[in-house]
Amino acid sequence: MLGAMAVDAVGSGMYIPFSLVFFHHITGLSFAVVGAVLTTVGLVGMAALPLAGAAVDRYGARRVQLVLYGVRGAGFALYPFATALPAFAAVALGTAFGDRAFPAVQQSWIGEVAAGADRDRLQAAARALRNGGLGAGALLASLVVTLAGDRGFVAAAWLNAASFGVAWLLMRRVQAPARPAAQAAPAAPKAAGGRGGYRVVFADRPFLGLTSANFLIALGYSALAVLFPLLIAGSLHGPQSLTGAAFTVNTVLCAVGGVHVARLSRRGGARRTRSAALGAVLFAAAFAGLAVLAAVRPHAGWVAVALLLALVTLYTVAETVHNPAASSLAVAAAPEVLRGRYMAAYQLSWSLASILAPSLFTALTAAGAALPWLLLVGTTLSAAALLLRLERVLPPEAVALPTRPRTWHPSPRPTNQPSPKPVPHT
Repeated sequence: MLGAMAVDAVGSGMYIPFSLVFFHHITGLSFAVVGAVLTTVGLVGMAALPLAGAAVDRYGARRVQLVLYGVRGAGFALYPFATALPAFAAVALGTAFGDRAFPAVQQSWIGEVAAGADRDRLQAAARALRNGGLGAGALLASLVVTLAGDRGFVAAAWLNAASFGVAWLLMRRVQAPARPAAQAAPAAPKAAGGRGGYRVVFADRPFLGLTSANFLIALGYSALAVLFPLLIAGSLHGPQSLTGAAFTVNTVLCAVGGVHVARLSRRGGARRTRSAALGAVLFAAAFAGLAVLAAVRPHAGWVAVALLLALVTLYTVAETVHNPAASSLAVAAAPEVLRGRYMAAYQLSWSLASILAPSLFTALTAAGAALPWLLLVGTTLSAAALLLRLERVLPPEAVALPTRPRTWHPSPRPTNQPSPKPVPHT
């Protein structure tokens, strides 16, 4: 399973860091057209989330994930042939459906494969592999384009398609183990009874609160792609290479330290709500420092560069503390029979934040360089307070990490057999 995640991340890393340039070269369409198509299909692709959630609850997360690997792989295999606008829009829409639905399906699949503290370990490992794979994929794509020129973009598209095929083959070998009843997910609400659909999800106020808290923090996750380049090029008047350095620091630290930080959180016995809230507070501290940096506007000398990279490091630590705990909390709080729908609703918070962030951040930056950072300080601190408040109403087995069960139990003597006769002493 981890191998499939790693291969998927390497393939995705070949186009995510420079998607506009990527699609411009493999389709021949202008940047403006490519950008408009990707924005439109991204919005429409959100409709895949509720459909994927319902499919997971009906057919199982593994089957749906394998289908999505096929959809995404076929999309990238067809991109080099979709040079006309209608063809590009059609292929992009199909790929967007797969991309939008995939995280929710994978979270559901993680919930089936692992339980308890093992689920947190798997979440942390998946996050680390995702970051490491994206970085490796970006380097591989740069090498391919350097050696092959514009034809390298077509090769990168087909390599990405091949990565989905390899991930499909690896994931097909994974089976969800049978778990003891004590480790199973919390029972579904009585109103669900295995049915009820999204009405049950939207009636679950604690889970909606958890989703709202994640939306407030997810805005901060978008800062790395949107706000950091604006800060470096605007307030700091620094070179664009500094943006690449910030991305590199974030990617490397997440890949190297993510699992270790998550293990320290588990070893300390922290509740998932409190670990996620701590991550939100660390985010707020990083954003407060970046607001000061944007307001002071120092020249892009070594002091400004050092401060920026230190704040990027704090931002990354916050990410490694928050993400595994929050993801496991959401999976554990979802009733097993409706986990697909619950994860689809939770994933909407990520999708809405990524769609809203560019326009919101650019508008606030135009009014004042420090304003978007101050907004993020407020949203992350509000999310931390909300997470702590939800601790009392979320399922206890979702909030607290269970103690690791014994792996061996003495088998009781069958009741229908007589006790062995005592052996006389000699």
